[in-house]
Amino acid sequence: MDFDFSFFLTLATLLTGVIWGGYAMMQRLRPAGEAIPEKEPILVEYARSFFPIVLIVLLLRSFLVEPFRIPSGSMMPTLLIGDFILVNKFTYGIRLPVINTKIVGVGAPKRGDIVVFRYPKDPTVDYIKRVVGLPGDRIAYHQKQLRINGEPVKQTPLGFYEGAGQMGGEALLSEDLKDVTHDILVRKDEFSVKEGEYLVPEGHYFVMGDNRDNSNDSRFWGAVPEANLVGRAFFIWMSWDSGKPGIAFNRLGTVLQ
Repeated sequence: MDFDFSFFLTLATLLTGVIWGGYAMMQRLRPAGEAIPEKEPILVEYARSFFPIVLIVLLLRSFLVEPFRIPSGSMMPTLLIGDFILVNKFTYGIRLPVINTKIVGVGAPKRGDIVVFRYPKDPTVDYIKRVVGLPGDRIAYHQKQLRINGEPVKQTPLGFYEGAGQMGGEALLSEDLKDVTHDILVRKDEFSVKEGEYLVPEGHYFVMGDNRDNSNDSRFWGAVPEANLVGRAFFIWMSWDSGKPGIAFNRLGTVLQ
């Protein structure tokens, strides 16, 4: 069990519900003719006020969408440091909060999905990467070239990344994963930070950052278990440009793919 925000939100929902519901039940069980207090205790007033709010937030955050902030450049150029994204919690199945047990299966990640997951080495930390390998796939990465089941993934040079106020100078390429075409960054003048061949186990997904030479991903610590999936990132609702600083209005409302 992780003592994260979901845990405390669930705890707050339970406590406020028990206090408010318990007080209401006590009033119903009062002996006939006993005077009813004119005013609720202050603790009950607070519980009655906050219970519906925390309950709605808990339901929305646990089963529909959850906001995240991008803290690193591992998914550049798709996601920048300071982007605030929404993650669809429903698309890969409904899970109970805190214990993260799936109760309803809905769908599975597709190649090219941008996924948020609990880092296998430390499940209290959330990571975001792109799915490049599905269960049973053979993944190879050599000399900046990704291969899936022996086939090289098509890469089209697009010039050099300007940086948009953040890191820049890397080669910008378009990568075709069949279902999704997206941009990646590579440093052409350096060896790959990590090379190798991998077999994706059943029930696992191989993930990589779009910033290939600046990403701590499955190349280093293995595939992501299905149980660690949080959801699919799909929308940038806010972006704070640390270079200016200020709001990056041109990124607001971006649909991720």
